[in-house]
Amino acid sequence: MIIGLLGATGPAGTALAARLASVGHEVLLGSRSRYRSLEERDKIVERWPDHDLRIQATDNQEAAQAELVAITTPWDAAASTAYSVVEHLHGKVVICMSNALALVHGEFQPLVPPRGSVAASVQVEVPDAFVAATLQHVPAAELGNLAADLVSDVLICSDHKRATEAVCQLLSKFPGVRPLDAGGLSNAMAIEAFTAVLLQLNTKYKTQVAVRFTGIGDQSDQSDQK
Repeated sequence: MIIGLLGATGPAGTALAARLASVGHEVLLGSRSRYRSLEERDKIVERWPDHDLRIQATDNQEAAQAELVAITTPWDAAASTAYSVVEHLHGKVVICMSNALALVHGEFQPLVPPRGSVAASVQVEVPDAFVAATLQHVPAAELGNLAADLVSDVLICSDHKRATEAVCQLLSKFPGVRPLDAGGLSNAMAIEAFTAVLLQLNTKYKTQVAVRFTGIGDQSDQSDQK
């Protein structure tokens, strides 16, 4: 599958690009600047010379023409970035992995966007796309470290079964990941906000926490539970 990443030259975007390419996908690394995209693409390839990573440096307009698209910008640019390429997103699954957070007196605190979540704000801007919120709780450092598996449950929220199923299938290819259907997009508000708690735990205990839920079977695809 060809997957386009918008605003992908930051830590989240480059990490997701590396992980997706490591499991066989072709990735279009989008940015407002093709030069910046090329720089970051070369860094990824140089870091993992033993992996055959198919990553192409491009701009957001071209990346948005991929089969599936992920928005990897900072949270306050996610909706506007989606809108800037809206003509290319009709009928496509669009992943939003942003968290609305603010650093207050040395501690991360959640912010509540007008629509309740960043993902919901994106859905409003691209009404004919199928938006799914996911990967909010996976740190970029772990996501982009191809030397280690990701040992984590990953929640997926969407109002569209098609999006939930597509993202479940995508994430199930990441070694160590168990994708879970967490319901409609209204639940993205709680999931995005909980990221602040995880960051606080990381700081308090000087570690990188991962989310695991007990009491759920080991199904690799939870989309049928919806």
